[in-house]
Amino acid sequence: MTTTHQIYEGMRRIAPLELAESWDNPGLLVDCGGPVEKVLVTLDITPEVVEEAAAKGCSLIVAHHPVIFSPLKKLGSRDVPFQLVQSGISAICMHTNLDAAEGGVNEVLAGIFGMRNWETFAGGCGRVGEIDPITVPQLAKKAQQELAKRCNLPAEGPAVQVKYTDSGMPVRRLAVISGAGGSLFEDAIAMGADCLLTGEANHHHACDAARLGFSLIAAGHYATEFPVTAAVAEKLRAAFPEVEVLVSTKNRDPYTYIM
Repeated sequence: MTTTHQIYEGMRRIAPLELAESWDNPGLLVDCGGPVEKVLVTLDITPEVVEEAAAKGCSLIVAHHPVIFSPLKKLGSRDVPFQLVQSGISAICMHTNLDAAEGGVNEVLAGIFGMRNWETFAGGCGRVGEIDPITVPQLAKKAQQELAKRCNLPAEGPAVQVKYTDSGMPVRRLAVISGAGGSLFEDAIAMGADCLLTGEANHHHACDAARLGFSLIAAGHYATEFPVTAAVAEKLRAAFPEVEVLVSTKNRDPYTYIM
């Protein structure tokens, strides 16, 4: 019978802990023990995802975002770690180490945009490489369409909302970094990129990128990261054929976007 610790060791091979940032908290964060017959893979562990795992008979959740990040000072029934323990569900969370890993979050993102001959940047987390020439508005539209195909659809509104700043130059060399990577646009410039595609970029990142003649696309934190769940599920199925591995259908972008 497969155990939680065996799957944890498998995830450590997929996303080695030494790739994680020093401030991060990846690992086996909730350990309820016992055998594992079903695993649920998700981006976030929310109360809805805990309910989904329990309903589907999953005794383990593998997630990207850590379910315990800041020090816990108290624990109650509204807290997800409490809900996990109450349901007897363990949690493995692989965060910045999965961002940087081969076949991880950013390589999945690079593959979606047909990136070739990629290199790492931003301390090994991001990827930068060649793509077929495309305008920034076309690339932004492609991001919206391609990422929406790989995300759980919201109850209302568009699945992905994209914003961009356009230098007016076509994109031939693209940098990608999932999540909140807007502040790393200068790292992308240093790698010879024409554009950085990330999840989140603030007003000042956009102003500075435009001033430097650099294009920036922000396609949403959730949308740039959820696609990795399918890749992780495939790796776990290959490594543990005796375990049923499911991808969450309840983990959605917490935002609702107006049309």
